[in-house]
Amino acid sequence: MSPDTKSYVLPASSGAAARPHVMGILNVTPDSFSDGGRHDDAEAALAHARLMIAEGADIIDIGAESTRPGSAPVSQEQEWERLQRIIEPVAALGVPVSIDTYKAETARLACAAGAVIINDVWGLQKDPAMPEIAAETGAHVIMMHNRLEAEPAADIMADMDRWFERSMDLADRAGIPREKQILDPGFGFGKTMDQNFLVLNRLHEFAKHGLPILAGASRKRMIGAVLNVETDERLFGSLAVHLIAMQKGADIVRAHDVRAHADAARILAAARAERVL
Repeated sequence: MSPDTKSYVLPASSGAAARPHVMGILNVTPDSFSDGGRHDDAEAALAHARLMIAEGADIIDIGAESTRPGSAPVSQEQEWERLQRIIEPVAALGVPVSIDTYKAETARLACAAGAVIINDVWGLQKDPAMPEIAAETGAHVIMMHNRLEAEPAADIMADMDRWFERSMDLADRAGIPREKQILDPGFGFGKTMDQNFLVLNRLHEFAKHGLPILAGASRKRMIGAVLNVETDERLFGSLAVHLIAMQKGADIVRAHDVRAHADAARILAAARAERVL
């Protein structure tokens, strides 16, 4: 692991005067739904990482496979080919790096190169090797709720609780400490528009699992469906959703537009503390 890499320390409980952390999105893919192809060159990726850090990013989340609906899967070898020249130099910038992957071998290589968080959109349940590999790396793990397809009649909150319990059990059995486990409700993944907003309104209920919560709705279709705007015009909607999420208990928000979210998190922290300095 790069000697310049920071370990990750979670923010204090959102119930206190905490400042939620902002995870800046760095996609090195040609086909991501919002910024595909913009940062797939190593120099462009590094420049964007520097910009997000300057704007207040607490974490840089690097992904090399689009998870938008209808996107084509990539092999582990292709995924790592896109990542291998980027992770170490970004980690050397001094901000914790997260690797957005559900593939255990990619996670292992990324953590060896400096990543300290594994962001698994299948909650450790897709690749059977992921729990053990994640435990061996010592990284934090973000375990997202996911479904193959939306089911309007499903009790989505109960479904999510069952999913999280399975993910937590896999993590526990592998030896990943509870203080390194994080839950993500997975906005936009296998949920109807109504279910997405129901989950947002009831996000605080997942506090019963005793783990930090990450919310990632940046520029997603749930925002476009309400505002009828294209992806690049969804900043204000993204900020509104994430502010609600932070007030409902989210400890981390994953965002494309870092400065706006970092400013909002600081204002929220000031309001919780009832003081500015």
